[in-house]
Amino acid sequence: MMKINKIKEMSSPDLEKELGELKTELFKLRFKLATNGLDNPMKIKEVKKDIAKIKTVLRQREIATRN
Repeated sequence: MMKINKIKEMSSPDLEKELGELKTELFKLRFKLATNGLDNPMKIKEVKKDIAKIKTVLRQREIATRN
């Protein structure tokens, strides 16, 4: 699980890249869950929270640049 401070320190292009990687990981985790191959279902929840944190920081930056 990523810390919010670490996310805020990252540049926007790095966050976009990380967001893509997390979405891919989430897809793979859901696929494993559907095929009964997932050991830790809580991992899906962690990845979803990380995606939300990154999207929140990106949106905050977008709003800050508009004002």
